[in-house]
Amino acid sequence: MAKMHRIHNNGSLPKPCLWHRLYKYFNLVKTEFTRKSSNPSLHQEMHIPSLEVLEEEIHWMKEHLSQLRSPVVFCHNDLLSKNIIYNKEEGHVRFIDYEYTGYNYQAYDIGNHFNEFAGLNEVDYSLYPSKEVQIQWLRYYLQAYKKLGQEDQEERSGIVHEEELESLYVQVNQFALASHFLWACWGLIQARFSTIDFNFARYADIRFKQYFKTKPVVASLKM
Repeated sequence: MAKMHRIHNNGSLPKPCLWHRLYKYFNLVKTEFTRKSSNPSLHQEMHIPSLEVLEEEIHWMKEHLSQLRSPVVFCHNDLLSKNIIYNKEEGHVRFIDYEYTGYNYQAYDIGNHFNEFAGLNEVDYSLYPSKEVQIQWLRYYLQAYKKLGQEDQEERSGIVHEEELESLYVQVNQFALASHFLWACWGLIQARFSTIDFNFARYADIRFKQYFKTKPVVASLKM
């Protein structure tokens, strides 16, 4: 992931794709779920807040998360376990499925990856990594990210300070909220249009519930 995040942007100033994608998904949801002809059985399955509440949450996220100063880097944006291939014999890791790649917040890509520890078919958020596991992961990540950079000698040495480790921890867990919200909206869209045999409505419900459950805890974290 550090290697991917160090892919250069050819001198242009990249913009994060998160907000464009989030508003695009939400507007689709808003359009489809305000139509009287929309699938009534789908509405009955949903236990989500009103569209007004969801829109307020998006505004809150954009205002709050944009101020966390997470670098905008080239991200995979969908690093669930099935998109990570580990070759034990050759000792290397490869990513697949680049459908959602684009410039985005560094902390979003990591937070999204941590969310995916819970799985997809049988979602279990007890598998979300503990702070101890996250700190270990983030330390290795920062060491690699720094060594791959063009910064000063101290940066290239890969030295990680505890302050920046804690800051990244806060950024990652707060951006994980945006990951829940985005994939919940995606799930609602898939529930409306997809022909795949999967309960997308239930998945969207799970992601929204996790968003509202974790928001009070992670929003209180301080840099």
